[in-house]
Amino acid sequence: MKKELIEKFDLSKDLKRIAQKVVAKERITVDEGILLFEEGELNFLGALANGIRERMHGDATYFNKNFHIEPTNICVFDCKFCAYSKLLRQKGDYDAWELSEDDIYDIIRSYEGKEVTEVHIVGGVHPKMGLQYFANLIKNIKEIRPELHVKAFTAVELEYMCRKAKVSYKEGLQILKDHGQNSLPGGGAEIFAEDIREKICKDKCSSDQWLEIHKAAHEIGMPSNATILYGHIESFADRIDHMNRLRELQDQTGGFNTFIPLKYRKGNNQMSDVGEVSVIEDLRMYAVARIFMDNFPHLKAYWPMIGRETAQLTLAYGVNDIDGTIDDSTKIYSMAGAEEQSPVMTTQQIVELIKQVGRKPMERDSVYNVLRDYSDSEAALEEAL
Repeated sequence: MKKELIEKFDLSKDLKRIAQKVVAKERITVDEGILLFEEGELNFLGALANGIRERMHGDATYFNKNFHIEPTNICVFDCKFCAYSKLLRQKGDYDAWELSEDDIYDIIRSYEGKEVTEVHIVGGVHPKMGLQYFANLIKNIKEIRPELHVKAFTAVELEYMCRKAKVSYKEGLQILKDHGQNSLPGGGAEIFAEDIREKICKDKCSSDQWLEIHKAAHEIGMPSNATILYGHIESFADRIDHMNRLRELQDQTGGFNTFIPLKYRKGNNQMSDVGEVSVIEDLRMYAVARIFMDNFPHLKAYWPMIGRETAQLTLAYGVNDIDGTIDDSTKIYSMAGAEEQSPVMTTQQIVELIKQVGRKPMERDSVYNVLRDYSDSEAALEEAL
């Protein structure tokens, strides 16, 4: 946002001060972040967030060619918001699954000859699938497809693995890295406020453990992503507290690639009485995140969670990444009633979605190196197809 645009909004003294700080590239405070949620009108927030996005990335909008593997949804934990996992005692349920190693290798082989650059591996926390099991799994995946970037395991999975293996987080992560793991996803963060966590996911790893695991990953040269689960029983102050803890860790390590707000979905879980927030609130969340998370280089909208149309809208509210092709390979959010029940987009569909709103589609790798620029040439798309 340029200085002259500030005058177009009817702003309180406090909001005008925040806007002036953002224009001057100054960090806003926790209290100012809360105020943006409480008093910031959507168009004002969008203008601020879009100004930051264009200052950092211009019109570039990133995606990658990826697929997911979910080894099991059998889980020792009982998160109240989760429609995906099945408690260990429920293994006989018709919708519980446990892939064998050969099943997983067959999935990897099924992508032979296809232009994919990343496999995303997360799932339930199963006591039979420990640290060494997954280390060997990754090693064998790399033998099948050496160039594939392996982004794997939430901090929740890693805390359990390391605890069972009696190793420190850094030791466990180093073992996985030595076997070929490249990065961590951002899942399992949910909301860091301890009183809220006690109500919705009290038996999984703590906020401090989540942050400690990601810090350990950064210290051994393994980048990661970060998430927040918003739109349930948390307050605006809880959201800003969560983002502030991430911002502080990023100040220390610089190891986060992107921040991904994840919308709470009420389908088929123990919190189904909690309603979902509106698309307007989604856009406010993304905009405030872009304004507040000043040291995160990228802000991602996970399109299978919020749907293609909303993801497209977020590109005017600070977002510069909409994830990847997915290839209908995840059930985590579709089981909770996400917009996309069969999450798959072709390269052509993603490129067109981005171009429709005047942005420039860029295929990236998992750490945001540009692999192909689709913005100016139809030939690039034809070549890729």
